[in-house]
Amino acid sequence: MNGPQLNDLPDDSELLEPHVSSLRRRALQASELSAVNTFSDGFLIKFLRARDFDVELSLKLLLNYQRWRRDSPEISTCLSPSSVLGLLNTSYHAVLPLRDHTGSRVLVYRIGEWIPKDWTAIQVFRVSLMTSEIIAMETETQRRGVKVVFDLQGWSLGHALQFNPSLAKKISSVLSDSFPLKVRGIHLVNVPMFFRPVFSMIRPFLPEKIKQRIHMHGSDFQDTLSDFFSPPVLPPEYGGEGSEIEEACQDWTNNLLQSEKLLHQIAAHPTGDIATASEDLISEENETEQRSHRDDD
Repeated sequence: MNGPQLNDLPDDSELLEPHVSSLRRRALQASELSAVNTFSDGFLIKFLRARDFDVELSLKLLLNYQRWRRDSPEISTCLSPSSVLGLLNTSYHAVLPLRDHTGSRVLVYRIGEWIPKDWTAIQVFRVSLMTSEIIAMETETQRRGVKVVFDLQGWSLGHALQFNPSLAKKISSVLSDSFPLKVRGIHLVNVPMFFRPVFSMIRPFLPEKIKQRIHMHGSDFQDTLSDFFSPPVLPPEYGGEGSEIEEACQDWTNNLLQSEKLLHQIAAHPTGDIATASEDLISEENETEQRSHRDDD
């Protein structure tokens, strides 16, 4: 079977076992991972799915992930939603309740709700990492990846001053080669001219594949986003017919708060067996999908 076919198999399929065992063996032999002695099946499958079960590429991604965590302790070791509750309560961020037509998760970041004097770029980055760790545990997200909408309405000089080349490189690494999620699209709306210097810091670190998936939308973004997302997926504020964005933000904030214990566990022991602890969230996502489909009917 090829990679995409393996990707569609359930986690407990016997056909995945040789690939999981091979990646585990390679990881245990890697000198860079000598301090780690346990790699759960669930942890390894995330990396295999992110690279369509190519063991060599999956090992490279796993090493990059561990290296990124080690080099960014100010972000990776403090995965506490309650520590950034004030930011979350501004309706800054949401994972929308419905996936898009390809099965991708859709994330929204409303940059104007982030007040730079109250929250640093590092704290903001932690929010993104917390969400990424949670949704990377979802089998369907491992298969279909994510698409992100960055709403830059309200971007200011204060935001720009929070960024430097070091942070830009850390952001680009997560987007490209240091996290087990497939980034299927990045959509920038309400883009002001003075955002471009920050974007120019990030862009050189991105691979060509990711650059081709970045879409800048003009003032008619409510119309142009519909070329990529069906109306039920997007909130009305973005030209869709889904839940209002503030409701979606609050729902996701509640999900993150319910995941506090799980996120602490990931921060401390990311390679361990934490699949059981995520079952409630994944079940909740399935129930949301089913309710939405019933409403559509």
